[in-house]
Amino acid sequence: MDLLRHKNAAGKSGFLDDQFVIAMPGMKDERFARSVIYICAHSDEGAMGLIINQTQQMLFPDLLVQLGIMNEQEAIRLPRQTRDFIVRNGGPVDRSRGFVLHTGDYRVESSLPVSDDICLTATVDILRAISAGRGPRQALMTLGYSGWGAGQLEGEIAENGWLTCPATPELLFDPDIEGKYSRALASIGIDLARFSQAAGHA
Repeated sequence: MDLLRHKNAAGKSGFLDDQFVIAMPGMKDERFARSVIYICAHSDEGAMGLIINQTQQMLFPDLLVQLGIMNEQEAIRLPRQTRDFIVRNGGPVDRSRGFVLHTGDYRVESSLPVSDDICLTATVDILRAISAGRGPRQALMTLGYSGWGAGQLEGEIAENGWLTCPATPELLFDPDIEGKYSRALASIGIDLARFSQAAGHA
């Protein structure tokens, strides 16, 4: 979040802002195997992003109860769409903290713009709004985030750890979590079946 605040304060966009980084099939770090990460902020100081295709065991209504936003009886009566709102694993850093990536039609004082159309909000206000049906048109929520130090992500890309591609709202927000990895690769012309067989061969 600090990286994103600094970026907004400076009025600069990083090279990888609003992009996906996609783990190569040979990714050695199991935490990021087959992951698609949306980069929220990228600068000389480092990078911060959210994995969008890993789910948490925790259900959204359980999270609302745990945070004291509502009691169990209220959670049971939530509309199905809200009950089924998926909580994702955003990465290994600060895993007890929630982040909501969402369309720009919803903004509160704590919302930080990532692009013209996408914002990041990390306060309970947005969870209350979503539970009451007053939230953004499209949103995804993660617990935790992925972070890199200065020059670290660029180095990993140079060593063929990651591929990059432009982010699209369709791929970002649609509910097909299982298919995101192959679809992200397909968006840059890579067939996962052929790519996996070819990976690691000269």
